[in-house]
Amino acid sequence: MSAHSHIEKIEKEPEFVTANPPPPAMYPVGQSPYYRKLGDPGPLGLFGFASTTFILSMYNVQARGVTTPNVVVGMALFVGGLAQFVAGMWEFATANTFAATAFTMYGGFWMSFATIFLPGSGITAAYTSESELNSALGIYLFTWMIVTFLLFVATLRRNMGLVILFFFLTITFALLGAGKFSTAHAVTLDKAGGAFGIITAMIAFYVGTAEMLNDRRNSWFVLPLGQIPQREIV
Repeated sequence: MSAHSHIEKIEKEPEFVTANPPPPAMYPVGQSPYYRKLGDPGPLGLFGFASTTFILSMYNVQARGVTTPNVVVGMALFVGGLAQFVAGMWEFATANTFAATAFTMYGGFWMSFATIFLPGSGITAAYTSESELNSALGIYLFTWMIVTFLLFVATLRRNMGLVILFFFLTITFALLGAGKFSTAHAVTLDKAGGAFGIITAMIAFYVGTAEMLNDRRNSWFVLPLGQIPQREIV
């Protein structure tokens, strides 16, 4: 056996074998045949969040005398819930941990919120006392205020659009949670939470539009988001 045989094996170029290699002709020049660029799922998640938040917030301020929020259930399940959850999964694929966490969490929030209003869930029917139900909903909303505040902290080195969005969303959850705990000022706090929710939705619509127009090759103009300088890593 030759003394150089094992060295020759080490120095030999490695061979990569794929079970189903893609045809090279399918890819443009300069693009790897093993890489496909993903679109930005951010606008989908933001629009899903904004539209559902806007509708529920309009009900919270009792716009046109609407006080029963059940119409939002469909939006919460499929737009604010499913669409936003899927956007979060795609954000994981683009290595955007913050957006993936935020979209997936709020997608789950909207689906869980809608489930409360589904008669078949039996959630509201399990409470014989309205005050107990309101206390349970208050704890639920304050939990999401904590989650939102932590995400707000994570936005402080991103852009002002996201900072303002999560700031207003934190206040929205705080007001709505306080409204469930209060008896004397419940209506006032609910309406205040609805007003802040409308502002939050408008900000989310703006940020989503700004991200969708971010590609200068496909848009006539861009919208500023107030980029915050990133910290240099030495």
